[in-house]
Amino acid sequence: MTALIIDGKTIAQEVRAEWKVRADALKARGITPGLAVIIVGEDAASKVYVANKVKACAELGLHSEHLALSADTSEAELLARIAALNADPKIHGILVQLPVPKHINSDKVLNAISPDKDVDGFHPVNVGALATGNMRFAPCTPYGAMV
Repeated sequence: MTALIIDGKTIAQEVRAEWKVRADALKARGITPGLAVIIVGEDAASKVYVANKVKACAELGLHSEHLALSADTSEAELLARIAALNADPKIHGILVQLPVPKHINSDKVLNAISPDKDVDGFHPVNVGALATGNMRFAPCTPYGAMV
C-alpha cells in the first residue's frame, strides 16, 4: 500500500490565498472582516494558538482584536466584553480561547457569543445547525471531516 503524504504547509498557503481573495473582495465593497480573540489567563499553548490567529488575520489584511485578560478576570467582566464585541459592527467573528479559568463557566461564555459571530461553532444554535447540515460556522475538526 502506498502512503499518502499531505503537505500541510502547501495546503495552508493555498487556503490562505483563497481567503485573501475573498477578504479583498469584501474590502472592495467597504467591508473589512474583523475577528476578536479573547484569552483569559496564561495558558502557554493557548497563547501560541491565539498568536497564530492574530498573525493569520494580519497576513490576510483582516481587522483583528486580541483581548488578553488576566486569570483573575471575573466571569461578569468577560461576559461584558463579549456583549460589547457582539454589538461592535467592526467585529464579525468572536473566538474565546478555551480553557478559561475554573471560576468562569465556559458554557455561559460560549452561549454569550452571538450565534452570528461564533466562529468556533460552539453556541447551541450553531451546534444544532451543524448536526442538521445547515452550518454557519463549524469547528475546524468536524468541518474538515465533512468536506
